[in-house]
Amino acid sequence: MKKVYPDAKSALDGLLRDGMMIMSGGFGLCGIPETLSEAIRDSGVKNLTFVSNNAGVDGIGLSRLLETRQIRKMISSYVGENKLFAQQYLAGDLELEFNPQGTLAERIRAGGAGIPAFYTKTGVGTLIAEGKEVKEFDGQKYLMERGLFADLAIVHAWKGDAAGNLVYRKTARNFNPMMATAAKVTVAEVEHLVPAGEIDPDHVHTPGIFIKRIVEVGGARKHIEFRNTRPRPAAA
Repeated sequence: MKKVYPDAKSALDGLLRDGMMIMSGGFGLCGIPETLSEAIRDSGVKNLTFVSNNAGVDGIGLSRLLETRQIRKMISSYVGENKLFAQQYLAGDLELEFNPQGTLAERIRAGGAGIPAFYTKTGVGTLIAEGKEVKEFDGQKYLMERGLFADLAIVHAWKGDAAGNLVYRKTARNFNPMMATAAKVTVAEVEHLVPAGEIDPDHVHTPGIFIKRIVEVGGARKHIEFRNTRPRPAAA
């Protein structure tokens, strides 16, 4: 089965439709599948639900799909640092399903493992619990959360091979591995594509069985959310 595609547009061909749910890996601006998300924007699909820790920052990542109003709903954990996100939400133009970060991660992991729901103490007695089942175990209250499983997942990896095996680099791993397991189809963008068999099996983070399509995008743009510097003292 051919998994390698020449570009992001062809890698997504036939997979996109209005109203679908898409998981997008990354944390802040680290490990985001930026090339694939831009191809989704360029496709023109709309009324999308995105599962992502956040929506990037203004002008970068998923925020570019907010600019074109292709996103109807975000299932997220962190919504700061994005003025457009806040503006659309406060105006009632964007639906938000807010999750504690650990809960979001576990909802994705559970979806990938075929677990429809689980119980957690996180969120009990807060706005997060509204409309959800609360059950008592051993004298403690727990909130039921549903697993998440998407129509499509897009992920970013440092290295991949032609069989779809992926290796992530340091903190750019974040949500990518679990999202790769939690969708009907997962498309990966990789910075370096190597022949099948070149990656040591012990180094594989996401086995190729989860990856249906892969595209090489070269060195990723390393965005910095906040550049903090201090003046360098003049040479003596």
